[in-house]
Amino acid sequence: MAAPSHRRSLRKRRTLAVSAAVVAAGVGAGVFVMNANATAADLYHQTLPAKDGWAASGTGTTGGAKADSAHTFTVSTRAQLVKALGSASDTTPRIIKIKGTIDANTDDSGKKLSCADYAVGTGYSLSAYLKAYDLATYGRSKLPSGTQEKARAAAQAKQAKNIVFRVPANTSIVGVPGTNAGITGGSLQVKDVDNVIVRNLAFSATEDCFPQWDPTDGDDGNWNSAYDAVTLRGAGHVWADHNTFTDAPRLDSANPKYYGREYQIHDGALDITKGSDLVTVERNRFVDHDKTMLIGSSDTDSTGKLRVSIHHNVWKGIVQRAPLARIGQIHVYNNVYDTTTLDGYAPLYSINSRAKAQVVAEDNYWKVPSGGKVSKLLSGDGTGSVAGSGNLVNGTATDLVAAYNAASSKKIRTTVNWTPTLTAGLETSAKNLPTELATTTGAGVLSVG
Repeated sequence: MAAPSHRRSLRKRRTLAVSAAVVAAGVGAGVFVMNANATAADLYHQTLPAKDGWAASGTGTTGGAKADSAHTFTVSTRAQLVKALGSASDTTPRIIKIKGTIDANTDDSGKKLSCADYAVGTGYSLSAYLKAYDLATYGRSKLPSGTQEKARAAAQAKQAKNIVFRVPANTSIVGVPGTNAGITGGSLQVKDVDNVIVRNLAFSATEDCFPQWDPTDGDDGNWNSAYDAVTLRGAGHVWADHNTFTDAPRLDSANPKYYGREYQIHDGALDITKGSDLVTVERNRFVDHDKTMLIGSSDTDSTGKLRVSIHHNVWKGIVQRAPLARIGQIHVYNNVYDTTTLDGYAPLYSINSRAKAQVVAEDNYWKVPSGGKVSKLLSGDGTGSVAGSGNLVNGTATDLVAAYNAASSKKIRTTVNWTPTLTAGLETSAKNLPTELATTTGAGVLSVG
């Protein structure tokens, strides 16, 4: 399929270097930059530019730009963040400025909480859980049930109450430049609300203290954890911009094995599910993570929704789901994928198109190490599509679908039922992306404006 037509490149207008200063601390530090509309508003009041991906559709995405002074907050602790977020049903526009790194695993007084603290009073212990559901006695035919599973669920609920932050509609959550702004150990949940902006934040160490064992998951069973760093569920008009996502400091290589399977404490980095729609994900860094971005929670999620634009992001040390796309119309352009194994994270694939997903992937750049297989960059179930052109592998134009199809019985289709039009910032050559995105993506590179 011929590549869809697009507006000319707006890169020079989209990313303006305004300082040579480098933020020395924190993940994703780099040169301060601002988006094109920074001249019209400061960082905290900036709105998604026109035609900048699916989130610009219809009413666009303005977040809390209309917030008054009473609904503009600067927070540095978990308790302050909870107070600033208020009720998830309150639609009053609000701006939340995060200054420094907020540790979600703390109580209201700021005291650090451990997994053992969440387990207190529930009756849960890992040793008792492992004994209760040992394969030799419990078998593989059903999910755990009974005393220890109820105790595990109770402990998990205690942790969730502490680390899951519900984001109301019409909200902008923005990291204060120069403060190593971010959330460690927490999960932002954008559920059944519209018009949310999340920018300039480093998300790290989102960990489930109490993964559930599922002996029926796959041939050998799996440990499944519960929390994404940012999760969109039934959300609309969301702009995620200039954030960094990482498992650090505890990487998957540190996870033990029980029942012969990895005790996985990490879930998604940024998942877009349950009929979420009109989302733009741009200029983020995804580093050291396994199941990174899920679009569509199942093969029967929501037809007519799950429209997502993913552009100018860097994916490095990513195992899979960059993204895994179901059902929707997904535009993936001007991203950099480094598929070199990093910190024990060995890649399985980058983009998975399944459940009739309509993906347009164009003008992306893949760095593939010696011995790496181009046929492994894509994946699918035989029903998904990937159209588009201009993708480079180590600087050479490459037909990714042809490479995949030549090696797989489950063919990826090459035609889609839509043409992208909301393409502000699209660069029709991926050649310079590795250099450009090295200093203009992730948390810590935006200025106040």
